[in-house]
Amino acid sequence: MLSRVAESVFWMNRYIERAENYSRFIDVNHQLSLDLNEEVPNQWLPLVHTTGDYELFAKKYSEPSPVNVIRFMTFDEENPNSIFQCLSKARENARTIRENISTSMWEVLNEFYLYVKDYRKLYLETNGEHGDTLSMGLSDFLSTVRKSCQSFYGCSDATISHDEVWNFSLLGRFLERADKTTRILDMKYFILLPSVHDVGSTLDLLQWLSLLKSASAHEMYNRRYKKIDPTDIAEFLILNDTFPRSIIFCIQEMQEALEKISGLKEGLPRNSAQDATTVYLNKLRSENIKSIFDKGLHEYLDDIQIELNQIGSKIVERFFTN
Repeated sequence: MLSRVAESVFWMNRYIERAENYSRFIDVNHQLSLDLNEEVPNQWLPLVHTTGDYELFAKKYSEPSPVNVIRFMTFDEENPNSIFQCLSKARENARTIRENISTSMWEVLNEFYLYVKDYRKLYLETNGEHGDTLSMGLSDFLSTVRKSCQSFYGCSDATISHDEVWNFSLLGRFLERADKTTRILDMKYFILLPSVHDVGSTLDLLQWLSLLKSASAHEMYNRRYKKIDPTDIAEFLILNDTFPRSIIFCIQEMQEALEKISGLKEGLPRNSAQDATTVYLNKLRSENIKSIFDKGLHEYLDDIQIELNQIGSKIVERFFTN
């Protein structure tokens, strides 16, 4: 496969996964803010920290109000990670490789992009620079974003050959998903809780519950655990190898995709991306939640993000750099 095609497939899926995750973060935080009313005035700022875009946000907006944060994360053209920008870039990547994806995939993605573009235009025309995003059916919009992302994944699964294109799709999707799972966990543990005195309070439990919902993990978590417990939640989202948004599950999928892309024939040399993924997966498999908390959850999640960045760099170097 041409490195150009592989790179476009990889990033197309990363951008779609990023848009889906942002829609989850925003919607769950919106619902939580309605439950909390004005009890937690800085409820929205952690979202900007989670995405790593705080410096850009601070340059553009004077305060982390719900309207400003939602606008920044959904429609802002200057934010390269906003939902609108992610879909714009995903569509552009898809356009350049039309012959390598199915017509159904292109139609789903193009209609999705046009929906978000039209909604954004309506929002700007109706609200201008300081409009109330919450009055424009925010939850319905974000729900449509998630469903459209899932429709794209389902369409990909059903309409393209499960060959190199498919495996580069999975590689991008699960690398992005693992990164976002670490960030949503870190947001709650390190940033969101306002005071140590709130640990175990109703506020604390509501926030941990919102975290599970952000990862669409609430129902599957309840099948395994009897109550909301921070240690159990961290274990589920890091080490559960059957839940598709846990970190270890994502890295397992990345390892399998890399093995198929690189080939399994005897004597074929392994590459640095395969080795880095396998080594880190084995390290994760040797961990338990006690050892993770002994090291410090925030520090441990930082280490995971560093490892994922290094794996991503090795993927780029091995497959996309001519």
